[in-house]
Amino acid sequence: MTDSSKERVYIAGHRGMVGSAIVRELTRKGYTDLVVRTHHELDLTDQAAVRHFFETEKPTQVYLAAAKVGGIHANNTYPAEFIYDNLMMQSNVIHQAFLSGVKKLLFLGSSCIYPRLAPQPMSEDVLLTGKLESTNEPYAIAKIAGIKMCESYNRQYGKSHGIDYRSVMPTNLYGPGDNYHPENSHVIPALIRRFHEAKQRGDAQVAIWGSGKPYREFLYVDDMARASVFVMELDQARYHQVTEPMQSHLNVGYGSDVTIAELAQAVANAIGYSGAIVYDATKPDGSPKKLMSSKRLNALGWKPSVSLEAGLTLAYEDFCKSQNIQS
Repeated sequence: MTDSSKERVYIAGHRGMVGSAIVRELTRKGYTDLVVRTHHELDLTDQAAVRHFFETEKPTQVYLAAAKVGGIHANNTYPAEFIYDNLMMQSNVIHQAFLSGVKKLLFLGSSCIYPRLAPQPMSEDVLLTGKLESTNEPYAIAKIAGIKMCESYNRQYGKSHGIDYRSVMPTNLYGPGDNYHPENSHVIPALIRRFHEAKQRGDAQVAIWGSGKPYREFLYVDDMARASVFVMELDQARYHQVTEPMQSHLNVGYGSDVTIAELAQAVANAIGYSGAIVYDATKPDGSPKKLMSSKRLNALGWKPSVSLEAGLTLAYEDFCKSQNIQS
């Protein structure tokens, strides 16, 4: 068991949705020596700046939650930025963590690493067995590289330097700290904004991108944070019970999925919108189904605790707070 009082923990991306949730969970568990930097204070794509940070701050643990993220529109519009920024950030942090003597690091990836038509539910061993979803391929390739970088450092330096770098792959996340941008956000925050504005205007209907038929799995972000700290604190022998040197990542999912149409209705219910919901089938759907198998993590003792209905209510409260409006 990790002695929280002796750890100096750097959370990269602490102002993002996942990073801020990890800060909340670490604080709840008694970690007091937390190191954070804003993007203005530390540009993770700048190798020299990252080197100086690690040499100066000397963290003992790292949670690598920093990433350039976005929905289908953002991924299609900025593919070069998505692959460059993410490759640079994670490469700089992982390498400088190793050079400065960090023994434990957790890399956070994404379910988009798996092939577009992977067997459902997707288990960890389907990685690199087929073509990726084209709409987010650059981001997915960067995340795959992050997993393989952690594995490679473990294989080469695990025994000689005592490092233990792990990776977790969350399903679609939502909750406090989400990005509610009208164009560059993921599906739940986009729907929350759309239904809220439609309710405020008194619109008779809301149009949703795509057919509404694809299935998606969603996990409340504080559940993801709990899983992240749980995995980081696992004894190495237990972690190795369900992982392999070249397949060391663990899925973190809710365990069931819903159609986009069902999700849209659930969001409408959370917001109190009672108008019609229509679908624009001329817009892209993305992958037809993305359900992850979290059996390996579940076998170690972790399970989610926040239902989709409860999570959407909390997410809407966060949206209203972030926009300084009444729900």
